[in-house]
Amino acid sequence: MKIIVCKDYAEMSKKATEMVAALVKSKPDCTLGLATGSTPEGLYAGLVEKYESGEISFAKVNTVNLDEYYPIDPKNDQSYRYFMNQKLFDHIDINKNNTHVPNGLAKDVEKECAEYDELVKKLGVDIQILGIGRNGHIGFNEPDTYLVPGTHVTDLTQNTIEANSRFFASADEVPKKALTMGIGSILSAKQIIMLVSGANKKEAVAKLLTGNLYTDCPATMINLHDDVTLIVTEDAYR
Repeated sequence: MKIIVCKDYAEMSKKATEMVAALVKSKPDCTLGLATGSTPEGLYAGLVEKYESGEISFAKVNTVNLDEYYPIDPKNDQSYRYFMNQKLFDHIDINKNNTHVPNGLAKDVEKECAEYDELVKKLGVDIQILGIGRNGHIGFNEPDTYLVPGTHVTDLTQNTIEANSRFFASADEVPKKALTMGIGSILSAKQIIMLVSGANKKEAVAKLLTGNLYTDCPATMINLHDDVTLIVTEDAYR
């Protein structure tokens, strides 16, 4: 694992922007694995700036997102589809048909998950962007006695519901389930970039840096991957 320690969130976001932009320049038809939440917002803003300045184009890029609440309408302003449109897709020249987020209104959840895994396999993710939850979750793979390899529907822990409640009117409005790429799906990416910011992530980062695998800290599973870059702020590091 390559570790880049940054002084603050802005520097972390800049480093990530440079890495992703370099891939888009060298491989215009690449596939980006994307995450949501506050951590990657600086990255997405940086990519928009590089597009607006004419440095990069997303015209041939494909994207796959890690997860989506379930059930939720894609038009709901708290859905991850809406988030991606607002933070990135609406501001660049990407073909929206080439952007993929799990369907939060899928009637046949098992079919949706199987088809999403097939899509991820078909496209082949060049870089997967990850954040890390305070409890060590990645995507919506929560701490448990076992972890699921493929895309699946999962119950959200109370910890995650409370952490995400800041985006809703109250914790009661946060969906209690989600569709998420599994650990195997995530690890199928050619390269992983994990972004971590904030002192409240220090414990999860410390567990990750042991190099061991813990199902009660799903982020540690990226230790199985041979091309991981951890971009972390000083206050989250050790």
